[in-house]
Amino acid sequence: MIENTLPEPGHVIEIRRQLRRFVTEKLPRDKRRALDKAHDWPRDLFRQLADMGFCGLTIAEENGGAGQDIVAAVAVIEELARAGPFLAGPFIHCAFYGGMNISENGSPDQKAALLPRLARGDLLFAYGLSEPDVGGDLSSVKTRGRVEGDHLVINGSKRWCTGADWADYIYCLINTAPDASKREALTFVLIPGKAPGVSTHPIEHVNLRYTASSDVIFEDVRVPLDAIVGGPAKLNKGWGMLAGRALDVEKLEVAACTFGFAQAALNEAWTYAQERIQFGKAIAGHQAVAHKLVTARTKLEACRHMLYHAARLANEGAPCGAETSMAKLFIADTGVEIALACQQVMGAYAFSDAYDIDRNVRDLLGMPVVGGSSDMQRNNLAGLWRLKG
Repeated sequence: MIENTLPEPGHVIEIRRQLRRFVTEKLPRDKRRALDKAHDWPRDLFRQLADMGFCGLTIAEENGGAGQDIVAAVAVIEELARAGPFLAGPFIHCAFYGGMNISENGSPDQKAALLPRLARGDLLFAYGLSEPDVGGDLSSVKTRGRVEGDHLVINGSKRWCTGADWADYIYCLINTAPDASKREALTFVLIPGKAPGVSTHPIEHVNLRYTASSDVIFEDVRVPLDAIVGGPAKLNKGWGMLAGRALDVEKLEVAACTFGFAQAALNEAWTYAQERIQFGKAIAGHQAVAHKLVTARTKLEACRHMLYHAARLANEGAPCGAETSMAKLFIADTGVEIALACQQVMGAYAFSDAYDIDRNVRDLLGMPVVGGSSDMQRNNLAGLWRLKG
């Protein structure tokens, strides 16, 4: 196994040790393949993972968590993602979609009610951001919420709402002031996944198959004004949440998953190349193969440095919009390069059911799109660096 090359605090080293043993024992390859085919994730194993305390790594101790530690939480994603998205995905739905967002943006009442349950792994969130006609330009969402007395009435639809069929809450971005400018019209609201008027419609997809993604339709869904993230005073003030620290950490979640998938792909190809004999020796001894693997490993190490540099800045509360965008951009695009190099090393076996490389390639090919596309990150960076035409 390709080991970490960066110095880390003792508690992060111990987290890695525990998780590697847990994944090896609890999530063997045959189980991963079965989950991938079923578009499913192991609820029993997630419960065990939550009971080990990892879901509290994005939540302060006073709210029932372990103390917010972004570096440690990113390491958890990385280690889980080595075995695919089957535990990494649900962990993100709990610790990040839920714990990180409510820690950053929730009202005191929301923090008191939700964060202890999130820290225990008892709640899962889904994101309701994209829409059929809205991808990267989230300020243009068309899902509407109108105030009626002490409630919001919500109508519209969301697309790519992964986990909506089992999430306790959909962390949903809506337009609550259609006559105002876009950035003064946005509100985040917590919509119970099983609320009357909410319907989900699965979308078939080839990557990140720990669950279905979904279209979600809202038809006169009523939620109290207290369901506005941050409380009623945050009506029409969602832009600051969308562009805040939680978004920087969202980019790190995706980068950490990508890094874990890429490690798994390279580990498998690295081992295969030393076992596969052709022309009288292991193929790792042929220069064409060795150069592919060495180049891929060098790129992987560059990904590691970018990921944890950005994670440390986020953990310290330092400005990190550029660093998280660079990490997401570089690791997602480089992950595809690593995936294709490993696929070439493994030849026809990369297309068989004898290895995990087929799933890792599928997952890695999607990562430049997931969580803000690579071109969106380039746009972000051009703006942050004041690049003018």
